[in-house]
Amino acid sequence: MSETLRHSRRNLLRVGAAGGAAVAAGGLLLPGTARAATPRPTALATPTLPSPRGDRTDGSALRPFGRHLTFGADPSRQVVVSWQVPDAVTAPFVRIGLQPGDFGSPVAAEVRTLVSKLSWQHPVEDQPLVKPTTVTQYYLHAQLDQLIPDTTYYYVVGHQGYDPPARRTQLGDVASFRTAPAPGRGAGFTFTAFGDQGIGYNAAATGNLVAGLDPAFHLHMGDLSYANSGGSGKTSDAYDARLWDSFFVQNEPVAARTPWMPAIGNHEMEPWYGPDGYGGVRARFTMPDNAWSQSTGIYSWRYQNAGLISLDGNDVCYNTPANLGYTKGRQKKWLDSRLAALRADSGIDFIVVYLHQCTYSTCHDNGAELGAQQDWAPLFDKYQVDLVLSGHNHVYERTDPIRAGKATRKVGSGDTVDPAKDGTTYVVAGGGGGGLYKFPASDTYLGHETKNDAPVPMVVSDQGGHEQTVKVTWSRVRYTGYCLVAVDVTPAAAGKPARMEVRSLTEDGTAVDRVTVQRG
Repeated sequence: MSETLRHSRRNLLRVGAAGGAAVAAGGLLLPGTARAATPRPTALATPTLPSPRGDRTDGSALRPFGRHLTFGADPSRQVVVSWQVPDAVTAPFVRIGLQPGDFGSPVAAEVRTLVSKLSWQHPVEDQPLVKPTTVTQYYLHAQLDQLIPDTTYYYVVGHQGYDPPARRTQLGDVASFRTAPAPGRGAGFTFTAFGDQGIGYNAAATGNLVAGLDPAFHLHMGDLSYANSGGSGKTSDAYDARLWDSFFVQNEPVAARTPWMPAIGNHEMEPWYGPDGYGGVRARFTMPDNAWSQSTGIYSWRYQNAGLISLDGNDVCYNTPANLGYTKGRQKKWLDSRLAALRADSGIDFIVVYLHQCTYSTCHDNGAELGAQQDWAPLFDKYQVDLVLSGHNHVYERTDPIRAGKATRKVGSGDTVDPAKDGTTYVVAGGGGGGLYKFPASDTYLGHETKNDAPVPMVVSDQGGHEQTVKVTWSRVRYTGYCLVAVDVTPAAAGKPARMEVRSLTEDGTAVDRVTVQRG
């Protein structure tokens, strides 16, 4: 391998032990019995070894940046705090508390050091007179467990020489997150989603809209930073590792308080980091574990009455085949098992699947994925998946409900879908900030509906890479512009059925689509 990814697993935190953990976290954890494998965190002592920085600036000048949160499989008790530092530091930690200025003892974080050779890269900014031969990025992760459900926690991150409670706390040092209510206890929630964000003013605007909506969590459907601007998954792609720094800084104002749950896109295939190209992703993110998968892009979790599944579309992508078939069928088998378990769970009303590539789309720039239609859509039909979200095409498009590849009925903006009767609704929300694509037919969206009865051409690539065009009738809403999806989820109550209000909002909050997905 051409790079070095060093995981110092010895410091991986799972705050979970009763007694010792409660002391370490200031008594802010859920009482109970810890898992046997869970170590007790301890306060960090002053290191006895010299600083690794030698004669360079000490740790007090190395301010953490790029904080971002993710949930564990149980969002009511598990949250991961992740961030970066500009250089190697000693004893990185997180402190949490129930008040902004009252934090518990430091709890150690894991360091994942990602080394990228400059010879791979095409930097987008000027290089210094004496150029380094490598770019080294330090990603830190603190995995918190046994938290109290439905509780707001405040936190700070630091390291030896940079401890916000012990110094004049700077604006922005303190952030917060809220755990989910325990399953069956919540009255409803909102989540947001988009894909294909990148870095720039449109990307910042959609991120700012997420902050304004203040959702319980945000789904990012892949193509996050475009550090790999080529996106083919080949070493010939143009790449700049430090664009990830810009991505995390851009999104920190919202990602430091709202968990972002990413899927993997083709631009996350960075072939310099191992055979599957996901070494960089594994350094930057900590997602819920799966028993067999080393890819952080394949995982499932639950938030109240919704079961959520993230898929890696690169595994079935004929359009960009660098990782085609890399799971050797295991992802499909796992998907079948997870969908069966979620649909059998009486506490789950809705199943939401999110991935990068489009199962169904009429935008020709990236087309639709025949592999997803063949491998996954039959499972979505079998288990009555309610909503499938994707990016890849930089537009907004919503289908009529689909079963067996065909629309079951027309569902315009403002209408209601019953997935058990009608089928699955597919939404492309790739207008997160990347340059916009085009449709082969006119846009038609809320307040600007156009005649939309004629079939629309859909382009797919077959396994040999040859494009095929077929006419479809399910493309109900099309909007060329930057936007996100906001979903308001309400459980069944007082004789009223469970429902999801799915909205598409532009950067200024204008609605371009609205549909209700309802069960019962």
